[in-house]
Amino acid sequence: MSIKKVIQYGDQTLTMETGEIARQADGAVMISLGDTTLLVTCVARKEAEPGRDFFPLTVNYQERTYSAGKIPGGFFKREGRPSEKETLTSRLIDRPLRPLFPKGFVNEVQVIATVVSLDPAIDPDIPAMIGASAAVSLSGVPFSGPIGCARVGYKDGEFLLNPTTKQLHESGLDLVVAGTEDAVLMVESEAKELPEQVMLDAVMYGHEQMQVVIQAIRELVAEAGVTPWDWTAPEADTTLAERVAELAEADLNAAYQISDKQDRYARLNEIRNAVVEALCAEGEESEFSAGDVKEAIGKLEKNIVRSRIIKGEPRIDGRDQS
Repeated sequence: MSIKKVIQYGDQTLTMETGEIARQADGAVMISLGDTTLLVTCVARKEAEPGRDFFPLTVNYQERTYSAGKIPGGFFKREGRPSEKETLTSRLIDRPLRPLFPKGFVNEVQVIATVVSLDPAIDPDIPAMIGASAAVSLSGVPFSGPIGCARVGYKDGEFLLNPTTKQLHESGLDLVVAGTEDAVLMVESEAKELPEQVMLDAVMYGHEQMQVVIQAIRELVAEAGVTPWDWTAPEADTTLAERVAELAEADLNAAYQISDKQDRYARLNEIRNAVVEALCAEGEESEFSAGDVKEAIGKLEKNIVRSRIIKGEPRIDGRDQS
């Protein structure tokens, strides 16, 4: 069953449709802003690979020459590696999405945004970001979204919502802002010299205007009857961290007060080696691997240095924090 949402977004009509194309994907949406149209899909693995300690999110934004009614006419007829524009737009989509996945979620997730029809007056990056938010929300994966985004221009003392390419040439500001209903997650801009208050107002204007998009995505997901994944964050095993802290925290605190770099490095290496030797005794079946112990020591050192900064303690070389 096809479900469609149509809203007015700036001077253009934004259309989101799901249920008709790419039904094998976990989430898919055909999105149009004016005459620029993209297909955005999200696919995720139900099972995480054991031992993985990072979140493998892949975002690919890809432009096709047929979207502009062209065929590659040079020596290379095929479309090869991504262009700089495609790479930067992929990063633009990734940045506001990634923080909204829960800690401990390490299942592989892939988001692909493909431009299928291009209106030269409308950059596909804004509908690509909105489509990615909708596709991830439709997939049912654990996600604290949806997000919205907006491009903001500035001309003659007024803000422009999603200006066209021609309007951007006459604008003193080209700002892209993305965020959730409650917070701004990402800002990227280029501008002529503008007062700080104008820049702040532009961010708030974009965040205010994108609320209609967030609401439309919520309605689309509700009408699609998406079933959220039954996922709970794995319980952290603190046994190793506690053992490492018991053996090394006091010594590491003292080592990070040694002002001479060479002496400090030598002392830190002694402590690290002693902890690894104590927890991974050779010839015995150890509960922990050397790699896990070294990682735990690194996290402890990070916490120690961070704690010293937060407490306003002097730097290692004796200077204060100011």
